[in-house]
Amino acid sequence: FVAGDRLDDAVRVVTDLNRHGFTASLDHLGENVSEEKAARAAADDYLAAFERIATDRLNANVSVKLTQLGLDISSDLCRDLLTRILQRAQQLDNFVRIDMEGSAYTQRTLELVLELHREYPNCGVVLQSYLYRTIDDVGRVNAARVRVRLVKGAYDEPASVAYPRKVDVDAKFEAEMQQLLLEGSYPAIATHDDRLIEATRRFARARNIAPDRFEFQMLYGIRRDLQDRLLREGYRVRIYVPYGTEWYPYLMRRLAERPANLLFIVRSLIRERRAA
Repeated sequence: FVAGDRLDDAVRVVTDLNRHGFTASLDHLGENVSEEKAARAAADDYLAAFERIATDRLNANVSVKLTQLGLDISSDLCRDLLTRILQRAQQLDNFVRIDMEGSAYTQRTLELVLELHREYPNCGVVLQSYLYRTIDDVGRVNAARVRVRLVKGAYDEPASVAYPRKVDVDAKFEAEMQQLLLEGSYPAIATHDDRLIEATRRFARARNIAPDRFEFQMLYGIRRDLQDRLLREGYRVRIYVPYGTEWYPYLMRRLAERPANLLFIVRSLIRERRAA
């Protein structure tokens, strides 16, 4: 589920994905850096990724976590580093997706994205359907024409800020998906949930929303059977490709945050084995 330790590993994966018709979003693993040197190094890594995407003519963009760019250290440092990345991405006619982290960062992330989007419309954001606030945030970012990736949310959040029941999260995801398809700017519907994917397809057909007005996004290595099927049906599918030396703690944190993720991975492997 991780391309490898190095940018070269990610490039090989993306090259193969592009060959099969998929687009990609590169994520250099890392978050919550506590030293300015590490934040600046992370920014340099992303700049290198954009240069490599351009040189190799890959159909890929980049996803960035703000705590990797020093948000815990200084908002000004984070803004400066993100601006550098956005400037270079804009020069290369590319796009930067700002990942959403835990709910403690939601407001600051949205404020920074909305601020910088006025000068750099090549940046978008991620919204998490399990947060109570998200339905209102969808309206705000739609009004600003910010591109959104909609996810359910993977961080362990208290019931004071997030829906604890899956049925409620799914219902909000579907409502927000509809709002994004109707009013958003090229939304990305990021889920491996068969029911929600079918709900998206059904709603788009009913409202005559063409497949080129949105895309599905999925994680590298999960539900490859579903990824292939959507591509064959004419939908755009972007694969989220993480890479870097911090892959082990990243994976362990994902499983620790939501133990159901392990069951999801096992089910994905079983589905693929049956489909083979």
